[in-house]
Amino acid sequence: MIKRIYSKYFQKSKSFLYPALGIKKNDKFKPTGTYLAIKGLIEPEDVKFICTFENKDTEAFKYFETKMLLENPLFSEKIVMDDYSIYVFDYEIYVNDWFNFILGKYSKLSTVLKRAIKTYYGESSSEYDYMNSYINPKDFYQVYSELLDVDVEHLKSIGELCNACDIEKETLKIPVEYLENLKKSV
Repeated sequence: MIKRIYSKYFQKSKSFLYPALGIKKNDKFKPTGTYLAIKGLIEPEDVKFICTFENKDTEAFKYFETKMLLENPLFSEKIVMDDYSIYVFDYEIYVNDWFNFILGKYSKLSTVLKRAIKTYYGESSSEYDYMNSYINPKDFYQVYSELLDVDVEHLKSIGELCNACDIEKETLKIPVEYLENLKKSV
């Protein structure tokens, strides 16, 4: 049950797009970041989802990396940095979802992606209460109307209950020397 508005910025790509990878929320290994672009290399319109993970030389991480990242049907490429690796996933099969996401039209996400989000968070989690209100806003206009002290019709006219992602915050910036080497290898 939503009792207050979540007002801080959160990495929207992790909340809305990461669940499509099929990795469980409670998995031991978490990305250090998720992004829509790599500045100077991959643009948001390329429909590539980027995750960074700390480089770990353990059997458990190698197993996770192989099963969940490298063998993921969406996997495109791995870029090794000093302390972390960048995993690039091709989200072309989610192209409509991708652009709805960028535009902040979370209610327009596909049933498949909405189901992945629900599975990732778990239907009974407090996090999913918020995510559900973003992907199914019509069920929550009255709640948000009361919390925000605004007319419910105003919320209906806007349609969405969560602001769009900040492309700048959803773009990975890597050191220039690495970027130059990557451009040569692409």
